[in-house]
Amino acid sequence: MQSTTAELLDGKALSEQIYTQLQQQIQQQQPQIGRPPGLAVLMVGDNPASAAYVRNKERACAKVGIASFGRHFPTETTQQELEQVIHALNQDDRVDGILVQLPLPPHLDAISLLYQIDPDKDADGLHPINLGRLVRGEPGLRSCTPAGVMRLLQEYKIDVKGKQAVVVGRSILVGKPLALMLLAEDATVAIAHSRTPDLAAITRTADILLAAVGRPSLITADMVKPGAVVIDVGINRIEDEGGKSRLVGDVDFDSVRNVAQFLTPVPGGVGAMTVAMLLQNTVSSYNRRH
Repeated sequence: MQSTTAELLDGKALSEQIYTQLQQQIQQQQPQIGRPPGLAVLMVGDNPASAAYVRNKERACAKVGIASFGRHFPTETTQQELEQVIHALNQDDRVDGILVQLPLPPHLDAISLLYQIDPDKDADGLHPINLGRLVRGEPGLRSCTPAGVMRLLQEYKIDVKGKQAVVVGRSILVGKPLALMLLAEDATVAIAHSRTPDLAAITRTADILLAAVGRPSLITADMVKPGAVVIDVGINRIEDEGGKSRLVGDVDFDSVRNVAQFLTPVPGGVGAMTVAMLLQNTVSSYNRRH
């Protein structure tokens, strides 16, 4: 008989383990290399959510011993000024990872800025060259959130080989790279999205169901195959009647918990892993360059 409530996949605990491992690696290598790894997070404007994410990343860097070269620019900063900063960071030997915090103010073109980053310093793993390496199965920096999902599955010894995986969401940030990573591990992968007719019919076929759409409580218990592994990548801020805001995922946690075998909480699941993989990418780039 299946147990009544799902086992939770604790991304927060695993991310702490990864931080400890990275810290030890840096302590061993820094004396030989002569400097710590460096990460530059560029933020433009004053989006409060972005500011919180950036603080979170900088705290995580400090914890493991990565130097932060973060820069905060006023909203009216031009495309050209940012490109010049990125070019300087590409040349800067103290910097192993560069990322531009999204969203950017509307007058800036995020994609063309991403293209300016040296692919070997692309800490977010989103440069077309790194996505191409993923498609071809070649080594390279991997997109952080999907890599975090794969690391979480591995930690809990959830073998995806031969399993039916359904990814709901087709963004270049999560859905597409995640589908490719699952394929590389021999899962049979279907990608569904907001335009899929009868979404529930497809999600119910999944041994491993991954939701990355950005719609609160989209996945309900009747859409989940009993005993499935459910990975909730969504992070949505909602307000209750009293006007208090809280974070919820794309999965209706309370109902799905009674059907799934494994489930990621929000917060404390995939979100924590994203930052851990960002630091992992920075340290990998540091090791590769030396």
